[in-house]
Amino acid sequence: MKPLLLIDVDGPLNPYAAQATRRPAGYTTHHMRPSGWTETKALRVWLNPEHGVELLALAEWFDLVWATTWKGEANDWIGPHLGLPELPYIDWPQMHGRAPRGTFWKTQYILEYAAGRPFAWVDDDITAFDHEWVDEKHLAAALLLHVDPQIGLIRPDFDALADWAAAL
Repeated sequence: MKPLLLIDVDGPLNPYAAQATRRPAGYTTHHMRPSGWTETKALRVWLNPEHGVELLALAEWFDLVWATTWKGEANDWIGPHLGLPELPYIDWPQMHGRAPRGTFWKTQYILEYAAGRPFAWVDDDITAFDHEWVDEKHLAAALLLHVDPQIGLIRPDFDALADWAAAL
């Protein structure tokens, strides 16, 4: 069984924290209205089509899963722009709630979803507390890869994921 690759959207794929007037090189601009978006203006999302190519290459080593607040809507709004097939997603029991011992709210649910299976997780909200929690609670291999939300996923991130999976 392959390890899971748990993929956040905002930060890793959409570098939302980049300077608002400067779209990062290689990215295209999309305006989206997912169901949870209540603002008058559509949400601006930057996506790099090369990320889809990279993720599909990693699918040789991993089972890809959305681990994002977009939940299943990532299949409607994000995946098609990246050339990704429909992916399973984590259906968070509660979003933005309390979390144990200073961890990010997703962390406890990531471990539940992984259910003892090896996984790599890319997210911009991973901290030292999350590394500690996963090391204590998850007996299988796990790679928590923090991504800078001003930059998004970059070549060394994809290389680190491939190297980690190959070493299992």
